[in-house]
Amino acid sequence: MNIVILAAGQGKRMRSELPKVLHPLAGKPLLAHVIDTARALKPTTICVVHGHGGERVRQRLAAADLTWVRQEQQLGTGHAVLQALPCLDPTRPTLVLYGDVPLIRSQTLQRLIAAAQSHGGGLALLTAELAQPQGYGRIVRAADGAIQRIVEDKDATPDERRICEINTGILLASTAALMRWLPALGNANAQGEYYLTDIVGLAVGEGLNVASTQPADAWETEGVNSPAQLATLERIHQRNIAAQLLEQGVRLCDPARIDVRGELICGRDVFIDANCLFEGRVELADAVEIGPNCVLKDVTVGAGTRIAAFSHLDTAVVGRDNAIGPYARLRPGTTLADEVHIGNFVEVKNSSIASQSKANHLAYVGDATVGSRVNIGAGTITCNYDGANKHRTIIEDDVFIGSDSQLVAPVTVRRGATLGAGTTLTRDAEADALTLSRARQATVPGWKRPVKNKKS
Repeated sequence: MNIVILAAGQGKRMRSELPKVLHPLAGKPLLAHVIDTARALKPTTICVVHGHGGERVRQRLAAADLTWVRQEQQLGTGHAVLQALPCLDPTRPTLVLYGDVPLIRSQTLQRLIAAAQSHGGGLALLTAELAQPQGYGRIVRAADGAIQRIVEDKDATPDERRICEINTGILLASTAALMRWLPALGNANAQGEYYLTDIVGLAVGEGLNVASTQPADAWETEGVNSPAQLATLERIHQRNIAAQLLEQGVRLCDPARIDVRGELICGRDVFIDANCLFEGRVELADAVEIGPNCVLKDVTVGAGTRIAAFSHLDTAVVGRDNAIGPYARLRPGTTLADEVHIGNFVEVKNSSIASQSKANHLAYVGDATVGSRVNIGAGTITCNYDGANKHRTIIEDDVFIGSDSQLVAPVTVRRGATLGAGTTLTRDAEADALTLSRARQATVPGWKRPVKNKKS
């Protein structure tokens, strides 16, 4: 089938320079959610009708399987679909979706397709029952229940406004019929627009039986017109993700305080504490524990690893049975083997650390290759940047680095070496030897501290 996604609206109520369909929900543009749902249906054509901020929208979501059509003037939904007609296969039906309705599920759309097929395929509407239908177009039915027409809220009579079945705007229609109906639409209404919904009356006039179905949850068809509505849908979406995780056996301290902005894959017996944020693709193996207030982005975490509170992991690979944090930071390019300890206020960047090594306090390990069973003392820094270029530090197996040491790269600490506390290492440290670089301690007898001058 063809799919047309309407994404030309200006979104004035968002009060933003960003086109409405590019505002993020769960870290992804609203329109991207709709495109992904459309792709799940495996259509022959996906046509996106854009208008306000169109070039920004195209640049942000450009893809080979998308056809873009510009609606120069926003003259209504019927006019928008009319712009897309030349791109559609007239022998296949057309599904109309909306770029600001991000939570519509493919299962619901499959039911709409089935409803259309069971009624001859001419026209099928997705409707919904709302306790507060104000602002929505109403479905007007005959006494026998057949759909007669859709009346917009501003054009409805008082009796019609009491109807609780509303039009979601999502529909499936014969493309050949759309080619007849759309050019015949008028704009004699309160908005002065060409309503797509007016094709219902035209279909009924041709004697067609208009089919309908409803979503399992009304929130699937809710759109975004304001920051408040966007925030509401964000919470609904996160609640749904939390429910799926719980169903899979993940233990969540509080399902209302987790945010997934991408894909979170969990093994068995995973525990996630409150206020954690997951971005990109995150994989947590069996028995991983995530403490409160952690941020993980594009991270793989091995089985049995514990990540303590307030830790931030970005584009890192973490092995099995690691202990991370609290207040640890793993930056892009970090790879930790098994049984590694990265403690409080330790930052690791573009470095690999082999098994059973540890940096437990207040250290920076950048652009380094660290071997097994290495102890990195508190206050240790790999000085990897000379002001123009980055250089690498190599620390071989079984090294002990005393506190407050500086390793000025490029430098190598050989196997089994010990660096005394306070060492500034500028040349390679020999294997199985103690290396020191500190001033000799001295005591000055009779020394007095200076005192402040008395004010005159």
